[in-house]
Amino acid sequence: MKELTIDHALRATWQAVTKMYNEEARHYGLTMAIGFTLLSIDPKKGTPSTALGPKMGMEATSLSRILKSIEERGYIERRPNPNDGRGVLIHLTALGLEKRKDSKDVVLQFNEVVREHAVEEDIQGFFKTMEVINKLISDKKIYNRTTTN
Repeated sequence: MKELTIDHALRATWQAVTKMYNEEARHYGLTMAIGFTLLSIDPKKGTPSTALGPKMGMEATSLSRILKSIEERGYIERRPNPNDGRGVLIHLTALGLEKRKDSKDVVLQFNEVVREHAVEEDIQGFFKTMEVINKLISDKKIYNRTTTN
């Protein structure tokens, strides 16, 4: 049955992609999570720390650990947000920009190779299917339980 379920195909493929990215990231002294974080930070204006979690779909605790780690590595620096005195902007350092470029190159290469081996119609179908799944989930049309108190 596992071969026939959409969730199994998604999970198995994502696990393979994660493993592949982590293996490649190791060559740059990174992890997939660090690369993803660097790619989520605006390279010119910085990104508010409070916006990173939702942008990446991560819990604050996990994000805090990653930010602490990449700050210790010298990839980012925290600066006061000029538009919000209470807020902090995460900015990439020169080393962070370099590691961000490495991460971007890895992602672009993955996309390029997949596109070389799949027909455009299939790729468009894949994106359409992902869009449908995300919409069904966001509209709560998969499990529409009503709660009673």
